[in-house]
Amino acid sequence: MAVECAPADAESVGADPSGHWDVLIVGAGLSGIGAGWHLATRCPQHTFAILEARADLGGTWDLFRYPGIRSDSDMYTMSYGFRPWQGERGIAEGAAILEYLRETAREAGLLERILFGHRVVRAEWSSQRALWTLEVERGAAREIVRLTCRFLLMCSGYYDYERPYLPELPGMQRFRGRIVHPQFWTPDIDYAGKRVIVIGSGATAVTLVPELAKTAAHVTMLQRSPTYIIARPTRDRLARRLRGRVPARAAHAIVRWKNVLLGMFFFQLSRRRPQYVRGLILRGVQRALGPDYDVATHFTPRYAPWDQRLCLAPDGDLFAAIRQGRVSVATDRIETFTEHGVRLASGAELEADLIVTATGLNLRLLGGVRLVVDGREVDLGRTLTYKGMMYSDVPNLASVFGYTNASWTLKADLTCRYVCRLLAYMHKRAYRMCVPRRAGAVAAAAPLIDFSSGYVRRALDRMPKQGARSPWKLHQNYVLDVIALGLRPLRDGVLRFYRNP
Repeated sequence: MAVECAPADAESVGADPSGHWDVLIVGAGLSGIGAGWHLATRCPQHTFAILEARADLGGTWDLFRYPGIRSDSDMYTMSYGFRPWQGERGIAEGAAILEYLRETAREAGLLERILFGHRVVRAEWSSQRALWTLEVERGAAREIVRLTCRFLLMCSGYYDYERPYLPELPGMQRFRGRIVHPQFWTPDIDYAGKRVIVIGSGATAVTLVPELAKTAAHVTMLQRSPTYIIARPTRDRLARRLRGRVPARAAHAIVRWKNVLLGMFFFQLSRRRPQYVRGLILRGVQRALGPDYDVATHFTPRYAPWDQRLCLAPDGDLFAAIRQGRVSVATDRIETFTEHGVRLASGAELEADLIVTATGLNLRLLGGVRLVVDGREVDLGRTLTYKGMMYSDVPNLASVFGYTNASWTLKADLTCRYVCRLLAYMHKRAYRMCVPRRAGAVAAAAPLIDFSSGYVRRALDRMPKQGARSPWKLHQNYVLDVIALGLRPLRDGVLRFYRNP
């Protein structure tokens, strides 16, 4: 059931009638709800509101409704550190995650702070006033309103939720059945007893295929190239052993750190001994599918492990569906759609009643908000990221950008803690502005995300860069970030503070 919209007037969420807050959070998904909790708990002296473009909270977990949607990270690291995950399944379904977010928001008193139907399209900073002015489209009529704040915290993720990636696929208009992208899945899509083709090999396809196969006549996963897929139990063995024997918060912390450290170990092993890890993964797939299955063709990627994100098959559900004959895999290039399905470059034809284009997403940093600083529009592609959360020469703004090699929430929690520490520091010393200054030449070492995935390559020119050393370097390492964001001094010679900008 949807959470009812909070009133849209400023006074309802602790602002003065002019629509001003100390902090505005953009986005009421996993990151935004977490940010609200941290602000309410750690910075009670600050007024804040959460701006959400949609009519409900939850972000990804409310938007995506395709069958089988679930986490691809374990919930002990994906849940908030301040609110232990109590579910029995470590790999949780989307509905359970959404309910967890709603309960977190209710318990923290955040519902009355969320302004639903408020889409931020532009944010302009004035150093003279030390103030952000946000241009916001409100409601279905997209009425333009302007709100102001001292600090802006962007929690809108990095995917474009309105326009997914759909490559040019020849002859799509010829197909007489239905074609749907998972991002726009609706309850009326009928696949029971039907022949289904799912185009794609990423996380969405690996989630959808075994779920559709439960009632479809047959499902074919059609991929141009394979992805690394790892089977993992849905229930954490250590968590089950600790349940009832250790206090919930302590058990959660133990399992969380166990999974963090194992994930870090596996990632580092993949980078240092890629062929060894490649062999481990492929031998696991071969065991799951049997000695006669053509793993070399259908499950052996051209790239090394963790050059792209790995895919998860909970309890090996995809492999089980293949063994049972409910799912087949075709690895080939599409020559053209036909009236009854797809013809491949090899000449083979796949017949279908329904085609699902799980072809990926597009990146959209900061929710597409245009940033202007002192009259000059910010080109994020020319900025450097500071500690993975702020941008060079952009004042009083932080964005939550989670890990690509671990659960998003791990970095989100650290970022929000850091922002609260920063706000408290500025409040105590009467600073009105902070900004990471890119003084002198700072060599750019790499793109923000060091992945070879298509969604990253397509957005490289629009993405911030990272420098060769801290604090401009992105570590993608939870332990290093715990130290850098939680223990090191705020004053580091790069982040500058001003009382009268």
